[in-house]
Amino acid sequence: MLSSKIIKLQNASNVLWKCNAIRASSSAKGPIEPARMEKTINNVQLLGRVGADPQKKGSDNHPIAVFSMATHSNYRYESGEFLQRTEWHRVICFKPGLRETILTYLKKGQRVHVTGRITYGEIKGDDGKQRSTTAIAAEDVIFFHTKET
Repeated sequence: MLSSKIIKLQNASNVLWKCNAIRASSSAKGPIEPARMEKTINNVQLLGRVGADPQKKGSDNHPIAVFSMATHSNYRYESGEFLQRTEWHRVICFKPGLRETILTYLKKGQRVHVTGRITYGEIKGDDGKQRSTTAIAAEDVIFFHTKET
């Protein structure tokens, strides 16, 4: 009985090896697919207010919409005093339809919900020096309209 389990394991191992070999040989046109891809999550949700009207940046071939967004956390000390801490986020959008909607309709002070992923990179400043950046790459933006008086 034990020897039959060992044979089954060896056969399963050979089948797995053959599947990986077939996958590698069939993708001769492109890069070889890894045997196992690990699942990861990079998901951000923000609800806050727009800090300034969005700007169109990037090149004509690769335009992006960029805007700042504020979120805050409230703290209460034991003395009863409240403190509100504001965090500022840089939001970027590459998606053509969403990008144009943001540039057309989003305004300073408007409340929005942003869903996206956090990105890190480097950009060249006006002085020519490289600097690190952190931004939220928006996948979806929900606009909240307030009553105007």
